[in-house]
Amino acid sequence: MAIMARLRSPGGCEWDRAQTFATIAPYTIEEAHEVADAIERADMADLKDELGDLLLQVVFHSRIAEEAGLFALPDVVAAISDKMERRHPHIFGDAPDGGHHLWEEVKAAERAAKGADSALDGVAAGLPALMRAEKLQKRAARTGFDWPDAAGPRAKIDEELAEVEAATTPDDVAEEIGDLLFAIVNWARHKGVDAEAALRAANTKFTRRFKAMEAEDASFSTRSLAEQEALWQQVKAR
Repeated sequence: MAIMARLRSPGGCEWDRAQTFATIAPYTIEEAHEVADAIERADMADLKDELGDLLLQVVFHSRIAEEAGLFALPDVVAAISDKMERRHPHIFGDAPDGGHHLWEEVKAAERAAKGADSALDGVAAGLPALMRAEKLQKRAARTGFDWPDAAGPRAKIDEELAEVEAATTPDDVAEEIGDLLFAIVNWARHKGVDAEAALRAANTKFTRRFKAMEAEDASFSTRSLAEQEALWQQVKAR
């Protein structure tokens, strides 16, 4: 807190002093993803550093807010402490039982108190698209609007794929592919798979295999597609 106050003060760092909530937000998102990356790589030393970078973002936003007379870091900490106690009444209160259902009930009550009038209110628009799709689907499911099993969303994938192939304009193709991706997330959800995590793992696997091909053949980029595919299969088998 003291370091950030110094950086933001007259005579401090010009770059830090020029920042706003909006300009810092992309860095906050980036740091959260780097935390997830360190966890996925099981690099605990890197995780320690990345958590520090993420914490800096919280301090940065809080300092900007304090300068504007809105709130300060202690208020942020107090708010999350109050929220965690409120959402665990079976631990900190007198509720007879707990579990995820109670957590969701408390969250729903909080949203209602803020004026939410839809089951989908509160799902952040800034989330990664796959993650947001899953959260929207889960919210809708709590109202009963959901397939009874995985067969429904699986059939929907075929339907959406056919609509992609039938689309005739670039805008229509883009829209139908969006619907297809949404259907795939729904199927993954019914299969108990986190679509965001699954795609992240696939990205990591592709990166690993592609770099292995490059290491295997220094002239990889000049090879024919058939030769590249053959090398891909070798790396994949290995």
